[in-house]
Amino acid sequence: MNHYYTQNPDTPHDVSTISYTVKDRVIKFNTDAGVFSKRRVDFGSDLLIRSVPPLDGSILDIGCGYGVIGISLALLNPSSFVTMIDINERAVDLASQNIHLNGVTNATALTSDGFSNVSDKFDAIVSNPPIRAGKKVIYPIFADSINHLNPGGSIYLVIQKKQGANSAIEFLKSVYGNCEVINKKAGYWIMKSTKE
Repeated sequence: MNHYYTQNPDTPHDVSTISYTVKDRVIKFNTDAGVFSKRRVDFGSDLLIRSVPPLDGSILDIGCGYGVIGISLALLNPSSFVTMIDINERAVDLASQNIHLNGVTNATALTSDGFSNVSDKFDAIVSNPPIRAGKKVIYPIFADSINHLNPGGSIYLVIQKKQGANSAIEFLKSVYGNCEVINKKAGYWIMKSTKE
């Protein structure tokens, strides 16, 4: 069985284009079968985009899917540069298409299993992590994230309370020494940990 966190989904293609509006910007996204939330921008990603403060510098979107979070943040923060990564090659191809579709010049997308193809350090990391992949998959990514942040950099995550937000907070505290919930809505929590 294929999941959106599979490297090469063999699900038959079902290409479509959706629109998303954030802060008076209309952004278009090509989507396909075999990627997360292909019919519309999911609530958690939307809440994360709207909750992250203005950013500049370098941003990493891990588990980028077809590019909703990374492209939105690139457009909202034109002085930043966003690197988007995902294990799913179909998703990365779509994210690359969507960079061009929206005329984004401050973002790139590449295939990476966790941080395997990323050696840089970033000023911010953002993610709507694939919770259904399980803690054995996502917690090592959370643990390694601190090694990919510049001092003073922060990671921003969205996790549903019912899908383990409290345990994720405790884990992030064990890695970073801090974690705060910066927004909550409809059972979704936006978390922030900062590398001190």
